[in-house]
Amino acid sequence: MTKPYTEEKKKIKIQDITVRDGNQSILATRMKRKDILALVRTLDQVGFESLEVWGGATFDSAFRFLKQSAWTNLREIRKAAPNTKLSMLLRGQNVVGYHHYDNDTLERFVRLTLENGIDIIRIFDALNDPNNLKFSFEFTKKYGGHLQAAIAYTISPVHNNEYYVNLVKTYESMGADSICIKDMAGIISPQTAYDLISDLKQATKLPIHLHSHTTANATPLVMEQAMLAGVDIVDGCISPFSGGTSHLADETLIEVAKLANRSVDLDMAALSDAYELADEIVNDYIASGDLRTRSLIPNPKILTYQVPGGMLSNLLSQLEQQGASDRFNEVLKEVPNVRKDMGYPPLVTPMSQMVGTQSVLNVLLGERYKMIPNEIKDYVQGLYGRAPGELDQDIVDYIMTKSEKKKPTPPEDLPHVYEKNKKIMEEILGREPKEEEVVAYSIFPEPVHNYFIEKKKQVQEGQATSPSTVQPTSNEPIAFRMIPPS
Repeated sequence: MTKPYTEEKKKIKIQDITVRDGNQSILATRMKRKDILALVRTLDQVGFESLEVWGGATFDSAFRFLKQSAWTNLREIRKAAPNTKLSMLLRGQNVVGYHHYDNDTLERFVRLTLENGIDIIRIFDALNDPNNLKFSFEFTKKYGGHLQAAIAYTISPVHNNEYYVNLVKTYESMGADSICIKDMAGIISPQTAYDLISDLKQATKLPIHLHSHTTANATPLVMEQAMLAGVDIVDGCISPFSGGTSHLADETLIEVAKLANRSVDLDMAALSDAYELADEIVNDYIASGDLRTRSLIPNPKILTYQVPGGMLSNLLSQLEQQGASDRFNEVLKEVPNVRKDMGYPPLVTPMSQMVGTQSVLNVLLGERYKMIPNEIKDYVQGLYGRAPGELDQDIVDYIMTKSEKKKPTPPEDLPHVYEKNKKIMEEILGREPKEEEVVAYSIFPEPVHNYFIEKKKQVQEGQATSPSTVQPTSNEPIAFRMIPPS
């Protein structure tokens, strides 16, 4: 399958994603600020194309568990990495949350993100619905960010290479600067990677970026075939935070590139330094139990279940809290059944949490759909966008017998909440709030409220604690509250 390359095309670029998706996939986003900054300072010396450092679940986790401002984290990361472009993951109209937010909140968030140091915004929608992406695309371009449009890769009767090629053409027409194949569950096969990237290379001149987890343990072969097909950029993690539900090691990607006759322009001494530091840091998370052994065990059956790395660790956490970790494989077997019922949505946030939580309920309660989270009720009524395939009408009809009927609201018609929330934040803080504080509250009211109340109390009591040493007080998964009505 080897293709001829010009010298320019022969080089392969690597984005390191250790402190964002590596952190999210095997540590449930519990990495402390001091460790993130230490790693970023070292990784900044390696010469990576970019570092993914923010977005996804890190925004929620910072306020909810680590008791830190996500905005302060970003500014500190920017200072720590003056030499490398920074990227983040944005969930389209869901911003970094789990449902649609109004356009004023979205626009403010995108602008503040770019002003505080992000260069590249990777944007996806859980349903690959362009209507859920058009405004986040528009605002990213408006404020000068690099727009990387991501396809949420999955496999189903309605998802094939032709589907993805057409989707990429749509994204290109919407202003994309590059394309990411976001294989969040690690299910793309080596042959499919080669064929899909070859097809995309014929369809667009935009750079193609591959993101794929190591859950199924075939990723070295996937990356080799992707490189042979001409992929431009690939994602990896420094090796102590790689593997399992995370990603292929940066060091392994370099060796794979050699097999594919591609060159890598990195500082190997600096990469070795990054490894030594990461190897020290990871021991703390092994000792604390935040890095679960189960998250590092390859699971080829993921090719059937299609649960992404971050959701696997959170499913384990949910089951452990219920004393039912022994039923993990039963839940995984139920996931494709629920996914089929829901019209084959890609299992990425928030759909992975929705399908995953419904699967947990179905297994633990011994009866399918005995309890139905409100988010599932909203989804079947179109409040999350257009499903890729047909929903099981019998299941939908049953769910609607337990649901309040709702009508989807287009994003542009969602009421703006900034001024209302600004007044609430004034009462909480006793001062004029910063724009970033209001935006954070607009996305995650409860965690942000609790964060500032605790911070205010510490100041009043003279017990302010360094944010980098505050420990999480909960093992709650990073996910919206999937609580059915009582």
